[in-house]
Amino acid sequence: MTAPPSPAPALRSDFGHLIDGEVVGSPLGFEVINPATGTAFARCPQATRAQLDAAVAAARRAAPRWAGLPAAGRRDYILGMAAALRKQVEPLAELLTREQGKPLGQSRDEIGRAATQAEGMVQIEIRTDTVVDDAQRHIELGWFPLGVVGIITPWNAPINLAAGPLTAALYTGNCAVLKPSPFAPLATLKFGEILAAIFPRGVVNVLAGDDACGAWMSAHPGIDKISFTGSVATGKRVMASCAGTLKRVTLELGGNDAAIVLDDVDVLTIAPKLFFAAFVNSGQVCMAIKRIYVHAKIHDALCAALAAEARKAKVGDGLDPTTQFGPIQNRRQYERVLGILEDTRRRGARFLAGGEVPAGPGYFLPPTIVADIAEDSRLVQEEQFGPIVPVLKFTDIDDVVARANDTRYGLAASVWSSDPQRARAIAARLEVGTAWINQHRATAANVPFGGAKESGIGRHYAEMGLKSNMEARVISLLRG
Repeated sequence: MTAPPSPAPALRSDFGHLIDGEVVGSPLGFEVINPATGTAFARCPQATRAQLDAAVAAARRAAPRWAGLPAAGRRDYILGMAAALRKQVEPLAELLTREQGKPLGQSRDEIGRAATQAEGMVQIEIRTDTVVDDAQRHIELGWFPLGVVGIITPWNAPINLAAGPLTAALYTGNCAVLKPSPFAPLATLKFGEILAAIFPRGVVNVLAGDDACGAWMSAHPGIDKISFTGSVATGKRVMASCAGTLKRVTLELGGNDAAIVLDDVDVLTIAPKLFFAAFVNSGQVCMAIKRIYVHAKIHDALCAALAAEARKAKVGDGLDPTTQFGPIQNRRQYERVLGILEDTRRRGARFLAGGEVPAGPGYFLPPTIVADIAEDSRLVQEEQFGPIVPVLKFTDIDDVVARANDTRYGLAASVWSSDPQRARAIAARLEVGTAWINQHRATAANVPFGGAKESGIGRHYAEMGLKSNMEARVISLLRG
């Protein structure tokens, strides 16, 4: 007799929403896939419309008292949040890697970065400015919180991209309702359990749900602002839905970020930096390098150096300590990237490294570098959001600037040169929210970040990002 099949391992299910200070379940739920295996490992509760209403109502009840705290008091709570994140980094990182796929070390870095950004943002002072002060009038410009901020986050860096908008909303006196992507919701729900032990009831609420839950949030009359990070297409739908109640919005959307490499660089020095900036998190980063424009004089040398980096890269399950690059996070994105890969192959581009889909389970594609590709191809025109990057040749500065700007995106770009002033002059011509020189993906709590064109509206971080969670108020005094 043949042995009966082994039962499938039980799905982990110790997750709940944070609503009004309590961790609660839902009657419905959905499976969460480990992208390294392509199989479910956990079950996540799915918030109902009534639970969203309860979370919003709790936030509105808590808002007056929270806004009434001095900024220093709110700062202390947020510093407590950052400290708790650091203490819980190991269990959070392991869960984040299982659901997102990135290497465990990068998950730890993401959680640490979230804490660091929170700590940095609460050191920024929101000042009341004197506009006029003369014998007749005293006029000042101040700021007050909006009320309740809804935060909708993506699957590529869920903890970091939750902690930033959450810190900004809370520090400026708002309460919050946070919803992670259904593709990677679990670490955020555990983050919510941490928050339950730190903040007063109702100040922070965390719910998991599908796309319908995000649509409910953007239309909800009890939410005063939506902070959304994700794709351009979804961002447009969010903005349209917010219009019904004139919600404020911050949209941090996609990018097709160009790196322009001039002919005076040291190829072997910059090749590893360019490679990492393009392929970190398997290319699933909004501000990752998506196109590399290289001067013809060094094009072949840099192609060879980048290909060498790709060939020695270790791709695998993020829980393996030797893994450098994990899988694509979900099947839908995996199939989209494979479609771009096939289009690239069909158009006759030259593959320098990668390009072959490995056998076995999981959503894997090795770092893939392509040359001799047409400017109008999908790989150049679209945001691939995966581990495949084109290298394109140029000879004329005006031409390469025009090509870099010829996109509906405008998130970020970088210029690489041994002459900083030459690079700065080029960076000043790029139609992006951030133009880096001899670096890429460098962000900080005191530096605004966001996109131009269809890459977004508004900014995160710095005083500019904080004030996007507040309303301006002029107080005008007539003397005598």
